[in-house]
Amino acid sequence: MMDNLTHTLVGLALAESGLKRTTRLATAALIVGANLPDVDGLVYLFGSGTDGLAFRRGWTHGVLAMILLPPLLVAVLLGWHRLRGKSRDGLRVGWLVTLAAVAIWSHPLLDLLNTYGVRLLMPFSGRWFYGDALFIVDPWLWVTLLLGILLARRARGPSSAGRPAQAALLVASVYALLMAAGSRIAERRLDREAPAPAQRSLASPVPGNPLRRETVRQLDGGYERGRLRLIPWEFLPLGTSPSGADLAGAAAAARTAPGAAFLAWARFPYYRTVSVGDSLDVTIADARYGGGGNRSWASVTVRVAAADRR
Repeated sequence: MMDNLTHTLVGLALAESGLKRTTRLATAALIVGANLPDVDGLVYLFGSGTDGLAFRRGWTHGVLAMILLPPLLVAVLLGWHRLRGKSRDGLRVGWLVTLAAVAIWSHPLLDLLNTYGVRLLMPFSGRWFYGDALFIVDPWLWVTLLLGILLARRARGPSSAGRPAQAALLVASVYALLMAAGSRIAERRLDREAPAPAQRSLASPVPGNPLRRETVRQLDGGYERGRLRLIPWEFLPLGTSPSGADLAGAAAAARTAPGAAFLAWARFPYYRTVSVGDSLDVTIADARYGGGGNRSWASVTVRVAAADRR
């Protein structure tokens, strides 16, 4: 997922690009809409972290939500506007729905750019899509968008006021495309030069440095991790580790509801076990987000009874 500051800055940049002059409530529609799909984060108030992994980036990020959320947002904005006793002068509902749609659609497209993934086809398909282009928090995007917003607000004359924000959105888009290309190039070169073929490869972006990637390659029975620099090319292997899928209790943990929910999201799952009396605590984690097997937001731990160790 992208952080909500990035989503908010995209909404503001869209507003300052000239869209805020199309109708009253335009800026509100663009800022709220750019963040609205993350309403699914409320699941963390009522469920576990595994519930969050199972539910998030799905219903409110999928194709059906992209159809239903824009008119819903506009209805709420118009209702709030009316409750405050404001005049409808300058309100153009058609433009408002269009801006709400643009802002809301920008959200899953941004989320698509990182390694976490988004289920764009929900509720018709639970398939995850990944761009592997940007880290969840990218300061270069912040700086680019914020600079464009500030310069747009300081520009003189309506004809040029939106140009800095338009330029910032264009630069941010080109940057994201270059980052995605860098990850694809890194994955292909690794697969070409590696002594052992990989079933799947990932070159994951890191915070703050567009020229570096952390890599995971799925081999038979385990994962190979590494770090690389794109220019000049330099690859540092960090060793391999078993997936642990053949450990006692792993299959039983995968069959539990929390295990199955986690595995539906995980791309590079691995297992670690700890004996607890006659039982086992089986931790299922994802090699995208560390390889230690300790409990984290990207893991789930299931207790497996002795009778279910197979």
